[in-house]
Amino acid sequence: MTITQWLIFFFVIQLIHFLGTWKLYVKAGRKAWEAAIPVYNAVVLMKIINRPVWWVILLFVPIVNLIMFPVVWVETLRSFGKNSTTDTILGVLTLGLYIYYINYTQDVTHIKDRSTKAKTESGETVSSILFAVVVATIIHTYVIQPFTIPTSSLEKTLLVGDFLFVSKVNYGARTPQTAIALPMVHDTIPFIKTKSYTKFPQLPSFRFPGFEKPEHNDIMVFNWPIDTVYQFFDKSGRRADKPVDKKSNYVKRTVGLPGDNLEVKEGIVYVNNKVLDLGDRARVQYAYKVVTDGTPLDPNYLYKDLNVTDGAYAVANDTIIIHALTFEGAEKLKQLSNVKDVIRIIERGADKRIFPHNQNWTGDNLGPIHIPAKGEKVTLTLDNLPMYQMIIKDYEHNKLEVKDGQIYINGAVANSYTIQQDYYFMMGDNRHNSEDSRYWGFVPEDHIVGKPVFIWMSIDPTVPTSKLIDKIRWDRLFTTVHGTGKPHSFFLYFVIIMIGWGIYAFIKKRKKKKYNY
Repeated sequence: MTITQWLIFFFVIQLIHFLGTWKLYVKAGRKAWEAAIPVYNAVVLMKIINRPVWWVILLFVPIVNLIMFPVVWVETLRSFGKNSTTDTILGVLTLGLYIYYINYTQDVTHIKDRSTKAKTESGETVSSILFAVVVATIIHTYVIQPFTIPTSSLEKTLLVGDFLFVSKVNYGARTPQTAIALPMVHDTIPFIKTKSYTKFPQLPSFRFPGFEKPEHNDIMVFNWPIDTVYQFFDKSGRRADKPVDKKSNYVKRTVGLPGDNLEVKEGIVYVNNKVLDLGDRARVQYAYKVVTDGTPLDPNYLYKDLNVTDGAYAVANDTIIIHALTFEGAEKLKQLSNVKDVIRIIERGADKRIFPHNQNWTGDNLGPIHIPAKGEKVTLTLDNLPMYQMIIKDYEHNKLEVKDGQIYINGAVANSYTIQQDYYFMMGDNRHNSEDSRYWGFVPEDHIVGKPVFIWMSIDPTVPTSKLIDKIRWDRLFTTVHGTGKPHSFFLYFVIIMIGWGIYAFIKKRKKKKYNY
């Protein structure tokens, strides 16, 4: 929706509210016109239903307001004596329109200063659950979000089965673009596998200020820019046009920043003509060919000592291919007496899967490629248009056409284009098993979700569920994602704090019980 369309929608909602409640405002001792003034009418309504004025803020927080609207409808009915279960059900199922019936046909009396405490235990439970959902939704949307590593594209640095907390505040939280969606669920409702949102209406979205900008080597969660997947892991081939905030979540390493010139040579990333320093925590892996004297390699050594997780297979009696091995692992293999050579596999020849799909590049040799920055003016030609067409058309929402050998943007001939937002180049550490920017291009700034900061749980999917103790990677619990040096687990400190808190709560409860006597 455009700003104009959104304003029209907003004022239509205000008109619906006025027509359905103005008589109730009058019966509550207010003026009829007070039901018609946007925002002010909500402030007055909070006073009528004896609820705190700060609830008004929640009515304008996307997703949270979907919970608050039914609460306010029910509270309005109860403020005029409509307390029955039937009234509550009708208020919710009619999307508040039952209030019209009360407003125009019922002689009701406003209950001033009514008690807002639930009269039954079940009512108190429902109120507590609603409050918890509201708080959790705000935290999930604007502060921190749980995320699971589903694939091995960052293997060794982040493992499949790692459960992360992703900070929204580091880079600045986005306001939701999708106005109607199930709280704390992404694009698909679990178990029933149906879409969790409606595409209408779409809100204008903006990003709150963050306290840092993405830097080289930052691991970042973002919405997959080219996502048209109907459901994650759906094999039917169905396609979907998704809002930005409902595109599938990806996690990769930031290797290119806005304005950088990036190149990959023999699998090594160069930024502005210098080898990108990945720091001491990154564990970049490549595919290797291992030549032996015919004696097989010890599988335990491969999988336990070298942590080869993506498999290894023999192509001949004396040749083994290892899919994902670090430089350090390759050097260790060379020391084995039965290993003659360890050769890093480099992709050769043209691979048209590589972005922008019109160059003779591979995943190990590509570029130089310039990463667009906000405000840059780029010259457009038919040759370089594939580099920018998704930016112009899909990410910055212009009409792009090529007619009679000329480029048209929004109906006018264009020889240049000014970039409207920053872009980033993302890669996985498992270089030969990562679908990243090498294949689909740049990540727009408005697709950034957040920065992983903490691993709170890690489960090894290769260990049977029956061996629960072994299945948990205890050394990864409560470790930080970024930083230098070997990650350190803070799990023991967490356990000590929880035990201390439990003892404190127990003592406090005992004292309170003693004084009550």
